[in-house]
Amino acid sequence: MQPSINSPDRQSQAFPVLTPAQIDRIRPYGTARTVRSGEILFEPGELGMPCFVVLSGKLEILMTGLSGEQVFVTYGPGGFSGEMVMISGARSLSRGRVAEPGEFLEVGADALHSLIARDAELSDIFMRAFIQRRLALIAGGTSNVTILGSRHSANTLHLREFLTRNGFPHTYIDLDSDTDAQELLDRFDLKIDEVPVVICSGKAVLRNPTTQKLAECLGFAGTVDESRIRDVAIVGAGPAGLAAAVYAASEGLDAVVIEAEFPGGQAGSSSKIENYIGFPTGISGLELTGRAVVQAEKFGAQMLVGQRVVKINCDQRPYQLTLENGGTLQARSIVIAAGAQYNTPNIANLKQFEGNGIYYAATYMESQLCGSDEVIVIGGANSAGQAAVFLAETARKVYMLVRGKNLSETMSRYLTQRITQHPAIELHYETELVSLEGESHLERITWLDRSSEERLAREIRHVFVMAGASPHSDWLRGCVALDQQGFVLTGRDLDPVLANAPRKWPLGRAPQMLETSLPAVYAVGDIRSGNVKRVASAVGEGAISIHLVHGALAEI
Repeated sequence: MQPSINSPDRQSQAFPVLTPAQIDRIRPYGTARTVRSGEILFEPGELGMPCFVVLSGKLEILMTGLSGEQVFVTYGPGGFSGEMVMISGARSLSRGRVAEPGEFLEVGADALHSLIARDAELSDIFMRAFIQRRLALIAGGTSNVTILGSRHSANTLHLREFLTRNGFPHTYIDLDSDTDAQELLDRFDLKIDEVPVVICSGKAVLRNPTTQKLAECLGFAGTVDESRIRDVAIVGAGPAGLAAAVYAASEGLDAVVIEAEFPGGQAGSSSKIENYIGFPTGISGLELTGRAVVQAEKFGAQMLVGQRVVKINCDQRPYQLTLENGGTLQARSIVIAAGAQYNTPNIANLKQFEGNGIYYAATYMESQLCGSDEVIVIGGANSAGQAAVFLAETARKVYMLVRGKNLSETMSRYLTQRITQHPAIELHYETELVSLEGESHLERITWLDRSSEERLAREIRHVFVMAGASPHSDWLRGCVALDQQGFVLTGRDLDPVLANAPRKWPLGRAPQMLETSLPAVYAVGDIRSGNVKRVASAVGEGAISIHLVHGALAEI
C-alpha cells in the first residue's frame, strides 16, 4: 500500500526499491536483524529513530491520530523506512510495525548521515524519498499532531504558522465550525479558555502552548551539550543564516543554528520571490528557505528551532550564548543573522488585533482567512509588493498604503509595473493607517492621506503590515557596536566608532568585512548596518561569513 502522489515519477522517488547492489553498499552501515510479525520497531514521538531496509518480509508505517491508527505505507523487500525526521533529528511521526516476518537491516541515525555524506547515488535516493514522503504527509493532512483551535484566535494562527513554516504536517480542527468539537473537548477534558490545544501522537496534550513548548514536544528544539565547543554558532535562520549553515557544515565545521521561531525570516513570509537567480518563474519564500534547511541538515548542521538567544557573554573566549530556557552553548565564532522585524503603525490597540486582522506574513494560510474580502497592505518595498500581487489573486480589492511619494526608490521595477497595472490593486501614496476598530476581530480601519489631510474610514477586516524594519539586536547591546537604529556595524563602518566600542578591539589587524567590533563575530543579512535588502545579497553575505570564519579559527 502506498499513499497517492500526484505523478508516477514522484511516486517512484518517494518509494524507491533498492537494488541488491545498493543494499550491499548499505550493509557496512547497519546491522541485520530477524523480525517477527507484529513487532513494533519504533513509536511516534521517539527520538533517534533508525532507518530500516527490508531484506525480506514487510514493514508497515502507521500514523496515529484522533481517529485512530491508519497505514500510511507498506514496504516490501528493497524498501526502506524514514522521512525528514531522519535528517532533522526531530521526533518520529509514525509507528513502524512488522507486517510479515523476515530480515531487516537496521541503520542508526548517525550511520545514515555518514552514508548520505559519502555515497552520492544513495544520498540522492534517500534525500528525494524523505522529501517526497514529507510532502505527501503535508498534502494529505496526515500527521500525528492535531491543533484544536479557533479562526478568531491569534495564538491558533501563530501555532499553525509555526508548524507550516517549519514544514511539519499537522491536522487542524476549527472548533468554530466542526460539528464534533464538543466531543473532542470532552474527550481530553479541555476547557474553552485552554484553546488552542495541540495533541501529539494522540496522547500528549498541550494547552495553549508557546512555540517553544511545542518545539520541545516535537523535538525541534534539539539538545544542547553545554560542554561542547562549536566551531560556529549561527543566530537566526533567515536566508543569510541558512546560507552560512550550508557552507559551514558542507566544509566540515561543527555548526549549530539557533532560531527563535521558524526558518526563513522575512523572506519565508513572501508568497513569491521572482528576482532570485535560477528561478525564472519565481519561488515562494517558504519553499526556498525550506530547501536550505534540508541542505544544512543534510551536511550535518544542528538546528535548534524554538530557542531564543537572550545574551552573549563577550568577556570570554570561546564565546558563550545564553538561551531563553537557561541553557548555554559555547562557540569559537558567531555569525549574527537574527534579522529584523517589520515596523508597526503607532496605534494604541494594534496588538489587540494581531492574528485577528493584523498580519505580518502573506502566505496561503493568511489568504485563506481573507477569502475575497478587501484587504490592506502597508509598505512600499518588495515584500509589500509581492504580498499585494499575491493577495490580489483572491481579494476583491487590495489597498496599498505607502508613506513615500513613489515606489521607484524602494521597489523593483517589475513589481512596480505589475502593481500599477493590476485592476484589483489601488495605490495610496503619502498615506498611513491611523486607527483600528472591532471587538474580537478587526472590523473597521481609518487611514490618513498626509498630502490632503483627508481621513477615510472603511469596513476592512484584514491588514498586512510590511513596512520598514527594526533589528533584533537588543541582546547584543554592551557587546558589539550598533548604529543609531540598532543595526550591527561591521568592517569599515566601524572605523569612526571602534575606539568607543563596548569592548576594546584586541587584535593588531582591523575588523574584516562583515566582522563586528568583537573578533570572530560576524553580522550578515538584515541585522547588519548598510545591508542590501535582497535575498541574494543575504545569501551571499552568509556564504562569505564562513570564509572569514575559517580565517578567524586559524588565528585562535
